[in-house]
Amino acid sequence: MKINPYLIFNGDCKAAFTFYAQCLQGTLEIMMTFGESPARDHMPASYHDLIIHTRLVVGDQVLMGSDTTPERPYHGISGCSVSLNVTSITEAERIFTALADQGTIQMPLEATFWAARFGMLVDRFGVPWMVNCEADQ
Repeated sequence: MKINPYLIFNGDCKAAFTFYAQCLQGTLEIMMTFGESPARDHMPASYHDLIIHTRLVVGDQVLMGSDTTPERPYHGISGCSVSLNVTSITEAERIFTALADQGTIQMPLEATFWAARFGMLVDRFGVPWMVNCEADQ
């Protein structure tokens, strides 16, 4: 079993996942719009260019997402964070800096009693992230 986060956006899923693919050096395996899906005829035309499903693969991990639909109003992402565990301080710094671009740093990336580096931020799309590097290897 694997647990895979699924992020919901309010119209900017494509931009967010393109950004995440770059920041996390992952591969977008799929990015399908509502207009390309069998749901096309059940959605207002204004939703046809929005994302019904995307899948980003980073190593052996997966992050998925979509844009919201009219019957499910968007209320933002709260009460959780996407937690990244990396194996080097250099990688922690690279990813933290990339994700923080135009976002809000909640806790700077720094040494803690449990990690060589740990930091928290909310990216430009409103997604909370935690970057953790337990030891520099």
